[in-house]
Amino acid sequence: MKHDLKRGALLLASATLFTAMLNALQKLTGSQLPALEIIFFRNLFSLPFVMMIAARTKMTLKTNHFGGHLTRSVVGLVSMIMVVVTVTRLPLAEQQVLSYTQPLFLVLLSIPLLHEKPSLHRWVAVSIGFSGVIVVALGKGLLHSGPASIPSWAYFVALAQGAVGALTTMQIRQLSATESSTTIALWQAILMTVATALPLPFLWTTPHMTDALCLVAVGAFAGIAQVLQTEAFASAQVSAIGPFAYSGLLWASIIGWFGFGEIPGIAMLTGGLLIIGSGVWMLRHDQPAKRPLAASGMMAPTNVKGL
Repeated sequence: MKHDLKRGALLLASATLFTAMLNALQKLTGSQLPALEIIFFRNLFSLPFVMMIAARTKMTLKTNHFGGHLTRSVVGLVSMIMVVVTVTRLPLAEQQVLSYTQPLFLVLLSIPLLHEKPSLHRWVAVSIGFSGVIVVALGKGLLHSGPASIPSWAYFVALAQGAVGALTTMQIRQLSATESSTTIALWQAILMTVATALPLPFLWTTPHMTDALCLVAVGAFAGIAQVLQTEAFASAQVSAIGPFAYSGLLWASIIGWFGFGEIPGIAMLTGGLLIIGSGVWMLRHDQPAKRPLAASGMMAPTNVKGL
C-alpha cells in the first residue's frame, strides 16, 4: 500500500466533518420525527454509497454466518438509535466527546469476550479516559443536580453508546475472520434498512419539506463519510492518520456553536482532552496487529459499524 499521509489525513478529517454534519441534521429532525424513521432514511440513502465501495472489490452476499450479521446489525441499530436520542438532547460537542470512550470500552470488553490481557499502558489509558468522563460529568453537575434543560439520563445514554459501539467493533472483528469487509457492510446496510422499514407504518410521521431534505442529506452524508474513511485508510497507515479521527470534536464544536448556540465549557474541553489523549495513546502504543481495531473503535458514527 502506498503511504500518503497528507491525503489520508485530509480524507479522514473530511469524513469526520460529514459525520458531524449528519449528526447536526439528526439533531434538527430528531425533535420532530421518530428515531427509527430517521435511521431508516439514513440507511436507505447511504446504501448506494455502500454499493459503490463494494463494487470496487468482489461484491458478494454469500455467507455462512447470517446469524452473526443479524446480531451485528441489531446491535448496530441500537447504537444508531442511541446516537439520535443523544444528539437531539445534548450539545453536539459533548455527545461527540462521550462517543470517544468507545476504545476504552473496547479494552474492557476484550477481557471477557476475546480473553485478551490488556497491557499496563492500556489500563493507564483507560483510567485517564474515564477520568475525562468524570470531569465532563462534574462540569455538568451530574453527580448532584444537572441542568434542568438537559436530562441527566441523556449523558448516561451517550456513555453507554460508547460501550455498544465497542461491542459492534468486537462483532466486526469476529466476522472478519471469515467474511470480507464488503460482505459485512452490505449485509449491515440491507438488514438495517429492512429492520427499520418494518415498524414505519406504526410510527410514521410525515416530514415537512425541510425535514425531508434533511433526511436525504443524512443518508448522503453518512454514505459520503464512509467512502471518505475507506479511502483514507487505503491511503495511509492507521497508526499515522488515526488521531485525525478526533477532528470530529472540532467540527462538532463549530457546528454546535454557530448552528445551535452551544458554547463548549472548560470542563467539557478538559474532559475531552483527557478522553482523546487516552485514545491517541492507545493507538500509538498498539502493536501493528491490533491497530486496525483501535482505529475502528474511535470512529463510532463514521465507520462501517456506524453507517
